[in-house]
Amino acid sequence: MVENERLKQELRRCEVELQELRAQPAVRCPGCEHSQESTQLRDKLSQLQLEVVENKGMLSELNLEVQQKTDRLAEVELRLKDCLAEKAQEEERLSRRLRDSHETIASLRAQSPPVKYVIKTVEVESSKTKQALSESQARNQHLQEQVAMQRQVLKEMEQQLQSSNQLTAQLRAQIAMYEAELERAHGQMLEEMQSLEEDKNRAIEEAFARAQVEMKAVHENLAGVRTNLLTLQPALRTLTNDYNGLKRQVRGFPLLLQEALRSVRAEIGQAIEEVNSNNQELLRKYRRELQLRKKCHNELVRLKGNIRVIARVRPVTKEDGEGPEATNAVTFDPDDDSIIHLLHKGKPVSFELDKVFSPWASQQDVFQEVQALITSCIDGFNVCIFAYGQTGAGKTYTMEGTPENPGINQRALQLLFSEVQEKASDWQYNITVSAAEIYNEALRDLLGKEPQEKLEIRLCPDGSGQLYVPGLTEFQVQSVDDINKVFEFGYTNRTTEFTNLNEHSSRSHALLIVTVRGVDCSTGLRTTGKLNLVDLAGSERVGKSGAEGSRLREAQHINRSLSALGDVIAALRSRQGHVPFRNSKLTYLLQDSLSGDSKTLMVVQVSPVEKNTSETLYSLKFAERVRSVELGPGSRRTELGSWSSQEHLEWEPACQTLQPATRAHSAPGSGTSSRPGSIRRKLQPSA
Repeated sequence: MVENERLKQELRRCEVELQELRAQPAVRCPGCEHSQESTQLRDKLSQLQLEVVENKGMLSELNLEVQQKTDRLAEVELRLKDCLAEKAQEEERLSRRLRDSHETIASLRAQSPPVKYVIKTVEVESSKTKQALSESQARNQHLQEQVAMQRQVLKEMEQQLQSSNQLTAQLRAQIAMYEAELERAHGQMLEEMQSLEEDKNRAIEEAFARAQVEMKAVHENLAGVRTNLLTLQPALRTLTNDYNGLKRQVRGFPLLLQEALRSVRAEIGQAIEEVNSNNQELLRKYRRELQLRKKCHNELVRLKGNIRVIARVRPVTKEDGEGPEATNAVTFDPDDDSIIHLLHKGKPVSFELDKVFSPWASQQDVFQEVQALITSCIDGFNVCIFAYGQTGAGKTYTMEGTPENPGINQRALQLLFSEVQEKASDWQYNITVSAAEIYNEALRDLLGKEPQEKLEIRLCPDGSGQLYVPGLTEFQVQSVDDINKVFEFGYTNRTTEFTNLNEHSSRSHALLIVTVRGVDCSTGLRTTGKLNLVDLAGSERVGKSGAEGSRLREAQHINRSLSALGDVIAALRSRQGHVPFRNSKLTYLLQDSLSGDSKTLMVVQVSPVEKNTSETLYSLKFAERVRSVELGPGSRRTELGSWSSQEHLEWEPACQTLQPATRAHSAPGSGTSSRPGSIRRKLQPSA
C-alpha cells in the first residue's frame, strides 16, 4: 500500500507537469538551446507517460493480488473455524470414550480370579474382543498423552500464577513506599503551615506597632491643625467679606456679558464678510490663472505642432554581430539636437525632426518630451503616443521599458495619477483603461474572457462622429498598481514570436487606451480626455526575418497596415479631400488620433548598424513626412450631465460624486457591458 500511495503521488505530479507543459505556448526555435531543452522535456514527458501507464498496470495487478489474498485469507479463517469446531467435537468424543474405558477397566478388576480361564478362553475364541481391547489400550495411551499435556499446561499456568504473585508483592511494596512518602510530605506541609502561621502573627504584630506609631503622629498633627484653625478664624472672616462683595458683582455680570457678546458677534460677522469677499476674489483670480495656464500650455503644444516626431537611436548590441555590417552608420549634429545623419551606401543623408535622442539618452530624457501631452489629456484633449520602426529597433523598450527602468507607458501613468492627486482638492477624476491588439487585421480584446474573439470598430450612433469598439473591456483604476495588474494580464495575451531579427518580436499592434473623465467641484465643468499609447509591430523584410508559414502571413499583414498608415499620412500631407482611414484596422482605430482634434507624438526607433541602413532610411523618411503634416487646432472635450461625447459645458452649484465605471467600450449612454472578468472583480474598488 505504501508503494501504491507513492505511485499515485508520482502519477498526480506527472499529470500536473503535463498540464503545465500543455499550457505553455508552443514555440518553434530551430537551433536554439530552448528548442533542444523542449525536445528533451517532450522525450522525458513521453517516458513519464509510459511509466505512468506501466505504473497503472502494476497498480491494477497489485490491487487484484491484494483482492485475491483477501479472499484467500477469508477462506483460511473459515477453514480454521471449522477445524476448531471439529477439534472440540473430537475432544468431547475422546473424553466420553476415556470414561467408558475407565468404567470397563473398573468392572474387569472387580471380577474374581477364577475368571482367568474364561478370559483365556475368550481370548482364544473371540478375536473381536481382542481388537476392541487393543483399540481401548491405544485410546488409553492417547488419553494419557492428553493428560500429560494438560498437566504441562497446568504447570505453566502455575508458574504464571507464581510470577503474578511476585508482581503483586512488588506492587504492594511500591504502594507502601508511596504511602510513606505521602505521610512524609503531609508532615512537611504541616510544618510549613505552622511556620507560615508564625510569620503571619509576627507580621500582624509589626503592623500593629507601626500603626500605633502612625496614630501617635496623626494625633500630634491634629493638635497642630487645631492650633492653625484658631489662627485662621480671622482670615476666614476676611474671606467671607470678600466673597459677599464678589457675589454682589456677579449679580451684575450677565448684563456685562451680553453687551460683550453683542460686540464680539458684530466683529465676527464683519470679519466673516471680509473673508468671504477675499475668498471670492481669490477664487476669481485662481480661475483666471487656471485658464491662463491652460491657454499657455495649449499654445505651447500648438506651436510645437499637433503631430510631433522624435527619433531615438538604440545602442549597438551583441545581437548585431561583428564585422563591417555591425559598424555604426548614424551620427548626430553636436550643435542641433533635432538633426540626424545617416551614411547609406557611402552617401551621407540628413534628416530634421523635432528631437533626436542618442543611444546614451535615458528613459527619463525621452519622457520629458511627453509630459506636456499628459497634462493636455487631463485637461480634456485626445492624445496619442505611438512608436514606429523596424523589428528589433527598441519600440517595446521605449514604450514599456523594464521594471527597473520603466518606459513611456509607466511614466505617463505615474505622472497622470500625480497630477490627479494634486488637483484632488478642486477636481474629481474617473480613470478607466482598456487594452487591445490588431493581429492579422483582426481587432482583439487583451483583457476580455475570450482574447481570440474578433471585434469591430463602429461610429457612435449619437452623430458625434466619434469611434467606439463594442465589447471592448474597460476597467476602472485607482492607482498605478491597478494598471500594472492590467498590464500583466494583457501582456500574457499579446502575440509575440521568434524571428531572425528579434527573439521576442511583437507580431501585432498593441494599444493601451486610458480615458480620463473629470469634474470641477467649484464650477461643475466636466471634461473627457483619452490617452492612446500604441506599440506598433515592427516593419521587416521577409528575407531578413526568415518568416515562413504563419509568420510570413503576420509579416504581410503588418507591412500592409504600416503601408496603409503611410497612405493616410500622405493624404493628410497633401490635404486631400478623402483620407483612406478605412484601408486598415490600425488607421481606422487611430482616426481620432490623426484627425484635427487630437495631439499626437510619434517616436521613431532607429537601428544604427550598417546592415539595417535601408530600413533606417525608410523609417526616417516616413518620420519626415509625418512631421510635415498639419492638423487643425485641438478641441477640448467637455460634457453635460453624463459621460457622453457631446462637446458642451455644464455648470452645477456643487460637486457631485463620480460613480465607478467598469464597463465595456460602447456608445455613450448605451449602458454597461455584461462581460465582467475575474480580474475586473479584483481591480474594481468597493463602492
